Amino acid sequence: MARFDLQHTDSGHAGGSAQTDILFEMGIMYATGRDCAIDLVAAHKWFNIAAIKGCDRAAELRAELAQSMSKPDIAAALRAAREWMTSH
Repeated sequence: MARFDLQHTDSGHAGGSAQTDILFEMGIMYATGRDCAIDLVAAHKWFNIAAIKGCDRAAELRAELAQSMSKPDIAAALRAAREWMTSH
Protein backbone atom coordinates (compact mmCIF):
# COMPACT_ATOMS: atom_id res chain seq x y z
CA MET A 1 0.00 0.00 0.00
CA ALA A 2 1.07 3.56 -0.59
CA ARG A 3 2.53 5.45 2.33
CA PHE A 4 0.93 8.76 3.20
CA ASP A 5 2.53 11.76 4.81
CA LEU A 6 -0.11 12.55 7.42
CA GLN A 7 1.70 15.60 8.79
CA HIS A 8 -0.28 17.94 6.55
CA THR A 9 -3.73 16.41 6.70
CA ASP A 10 -5.17 18.52 9.48
CA SER A 11 -8.00 20.92 8.74
CA GLY A 12 -7.07 23.83 6.54
CA HIS A 13 -4.38 22.02 4.54
CA ALA A 14 -6.67 19.78 2.53
CA GLY A 15 -8.51 22.36 0.48
CA GLY A 16 -10.42 25.56 0.69
CA SER A 17 -13.88 24.71 1.98
CA ALA A 18 -15.09 22.69 4.92
CA GLN A 19 -16.84 20.27 2.53
CA THR A 20 -13.60 19.68 0.61
CA ASP A 21 -11.76 19.08 3.89
CA ILE A 22 -14.36 16.48 4.88
CA LEU A 23 -14.09 14.72 1.52
CA PHE A 24 -10.30 14.70 1.88
CA GLU A 25 -10.55 13.28 5.39
CA MET A 26 -12.84 10.51 4.07
CA GLY A 27 -10.04 9.56 1.67
CA ILE A 28 -7.52 9.53 4.51
CA MET A 29 -9.87 7.45 6.66
CA TYR A 30 -10.27 4.71 4.04
CA ALA A 31 -6.62 4.83 2.92
CA THR A 32 -5.27 4.36 6.43
CA GLY A 33 -8.04 2.28 7.99
CA ARG A 34 -8.81 4.91 10.60
CA ASP A 35 -12.01 3.72 12.34
CA CYS A 36 -12.78 1.37 9.42
CA ALA A 37 -11.25 -1.32 7.24
CA ILE A 38 -8.74 -0.13 4.64
CA ASP A 39 -10.57 0.29 1.33
CA LEU A 40 -8.38 1.62 -1.48
CA VAL A 41 -11.28 1.92 -3.92
CA ALA A 42 -13.22 4.09 -1.46
CA ALA A 43 -10.10 6.11 -0.62
CA HIS A 44 -9.44 6.79 -4.32
CA LYS A 45 -13.09 7.78 -4.76
CA TRP A 46 -13.00 10.35 -1.95
CA PHE A 47 -9.59 11.72 -2.95
CA ASN A 48 -10.88 12.07 -6.51
CA ILE A 49 -13.97 14.00 -5.40
CA ALA A 50 -11.88 16.26 -3.14
CA ALA A 51 -9.45 16.85 -6.02
CA ILE A 52 -12.31 17.80 -8.35
CA LYS A 53 -13.40 20.33 -5.73
CA GLY A 54 -9.93 21.90 -5.72
CA CYS A 55 -7.83 20.02 -3.18
CA ASP A 56 -4.31 19.69 -4.60
CA ARG A 57 -3.15 17.37 -1.81
CA ALA A 58 -6.04 14.98 -2.57
CA ALA A 59 -4.93 14.85 -6.20
CA GLU A 60 -1.39 13.98 -5.09
CA LEU A 61 -2.55 11.22 -2.75
CA ARG A 62 -4.98 9.88 -5.35
CA ALA A 63 -2.10 9.52 -7.82
CA GLU A 64 0.10 7.87 -5.19
CA LEU A 65 -2.67 5.49 -4.22
CA ALA A 66 -3.40 4.57 -7.85
CA GLN A 67 0.15 3.22 -8.21
CA SER A 68 -0.71 0.36 -5.86
CA MET A 69 -4.18 -0.36 -7.31
CA SER A 70 -5.26 -2.61 -10.16
CA LYS A 71 -6.86 -1.10 -13.27
CA PRO A 72 -10.26 -2.65 -12.45
CA ASP A 73 -10.12 -1.17 -8.93
CA ILE A 74 -9.24 2.27 -10.33
CA ALA A 75 -12.12 1.99 -12.80
CA ALA A 76 -14.48 1.06 -9.95
CA ALA A 77 -13.29 4.04 -7.91
CA LEU A 78 -13.78 6.42 -10.84
CA ARG A 79 -17.29 5.07 -11.44
CA ALA A 80 -18.15 5.48 -7.77
CA ALA A 81 -16.86 9.07 -7.76
CA ARG A 82 -18.82 9.88 -10.92
CA GLU A 83 -22.00 8.40 -9.42
CA TRP A 84 -21.51 10.39 -6.22
CA MET A 85 -20.89 13.62 -8.14
CA THR A 86 -24.06 13.13 -10.24
CA SER A 87 -26.22 12.53 -7.21
CA HIS A 88 -24.84 15.36 -5.07
